[in-house]
Amino acid sequence: MTLAQLSIGSRGQVVQVEGVDEISLRLMEMGLVPGTEVTLLGAAPLGDPLELEVRGYRLSLRKSEAARVEVIVIS
Repeated sequence: MTLAQLSIGSRGQVVQVEGVDEISLRLMEMGLVPGTEVTLLGAAPLGDPLELEVRGYRLSLRKSEAARVEVIVIS
């Protein structure tokens, strides 16, 4: 499952960030590294961008970027 597939209010744990380019590197620099817990707080009215809580701060990502982050759902 990816971050883009999480439902609002769900929590997940990052498994991996796909790709070996500037975008994947930037996602990891923003704290989306394996083992990090992420909560999907909401989405814009048309579904893009997504608002996440990561390591105590809020982060907005496009759905295309969130689709590169593989997560497992935690309760």
